[in-house]
Amino acid sequence: QVRLVESGGGLVHAADPLRLSCAAFVRTLNFHALGWFLQAPGKERDFVAVISWNGRDSYYADSVKGRFTISRDNAMNAVYLQMNSLKPEDTAVYYCVARAGATSRRAADFTSWGRGTQVTVSS
Repeated sequence: QVRLVESGGGLVHAADPLRLSCAAFVRTLNFHALGWFLQAPGKERDFVAVISWNGRDSYYADSVKGRFTISRDNAMNAVYLQMNSLKPEDTAVYYCVARAGATSRRAADFTSWGRGTQVTVSS
């Protein structure tokens, strides 16, 4: 496993932007796909976005497509989620995830999870 630590969550107003960051405590993230999942209160964890090891391929949940952008900086061992046009329904705990290998949309495929960061969007 890779230790992952999220930051950047908080309370924001609807339509405001927010940028989540995730630091990976590992020597290199080469060959690791990185992503984000969310969990709303009383709900299961849902896929948000994922990016391939070289940053060339990204995939998004339909609910965030066009609003959120995932990116990574392998030299900094970091992955980011730029969240624009936030809506109250985006409120959730956001988790940074990692796996050795290809991208995936399945929570069970990711072997490393951060502890999560709370994002609350007010109307």
